[in-house]
Amino acid sequence: MNKKKDEWEVTLSPEQFKVLRECGTEPPFTGKYVNHKNDGIYVCAGCGNELFSSDTKYESGSGWPSFWNQTSENSTERRIDNSSGMKRIEIICKKCGGHLGHVFDDGPNPTGLRYCVNSLSLDFKAADTE
Repeated sequence: MNKKKDEWEVTLSPEQFKVLRECGTEPPFTGKYVNHKNDGIYVCAGCGNELFSSDTKYESGSGWPSFWNQTSENSTERRIDNSSGMKRIEIICKKCGGHLGHVFDDGPNPTGLRYCVNSLSLDFKAADTE
């Protein structure tokens, strides 16, 4: 998804733009999805790409929504992030390139991963309740 900066600024809130397009982060324990427990799918706030299922969400105590797996191998890309004096693995949306957060190897079984994601980079699609 090749939008220009001014196109992103129109479609995202200033806070979402800072996270998704400028690799910002929201303060811990402030995001709307930290304590969210509804059933459904978390999608990229920039493009709607399906990222994480509520079935893989768990309470990590980190202050950000955490998931132990993504919906598919094609949901995100990983890249080395040496900012802030740390070596981390950044996760970005594979469809639009938006910054989502980071992935760590201190998560629960079965993957042992913790996808630590900014609420501002997410939207939520509730599961059908038929």
